[in-house]
Amino acid sequence: MQRLNADRARKLRIEQTDAEQLLWHRLRNRRLQGWKFRRQHEIGPCIADFVCPDADLIVELDGGQHGEQVIYDERRTLELQVMGYSVLRFWNNEVLKNMEGVLEVILEALASPGPLPPSGGSPRPSLPRDYLRVARRGEGVASTET
Repeated sequence: MQRLNADRARKLRIEQTDAEQLLWHRLRNRRLQGWKFRRQHEIGPCIADFVCPDADLIVELDGGQHGEQVIYDERRTLELQVMGYSVLRFWNNEVLKNMEGVLEVILEALASPGPLPPSGGSPRPSLPRDYLRVARRGEGVASTET
């Protein structure tokens, strides 16, 4: 199973979406205020799009197919939270249209000690509510969608 995940993670790194490529360009090599990120990183049975191990923060990008697999995504987020991670979810469209807003939300999560705060923190007013979904450690899946 581990070998399959490693092969799958390698394939996902090669076949990144446009949004993943753009975000990775901004996160790689400690470009985001010195924080170290990994992409398509194995965490247990899951492969996280981006993870900052020092902050136990996972950033997931969701494309159109995620609108049809909400229950799967919620279960996966809960699994990652049980392992001690905070999870931020953004729609690909949000990354493509509002990169600076996305990076600001990620920085807020990195700056908060321990679990993400239950109410504040994100999304910023400049972030369209229908593009950003945030799951916070220990709270199940919180959604800012209307």
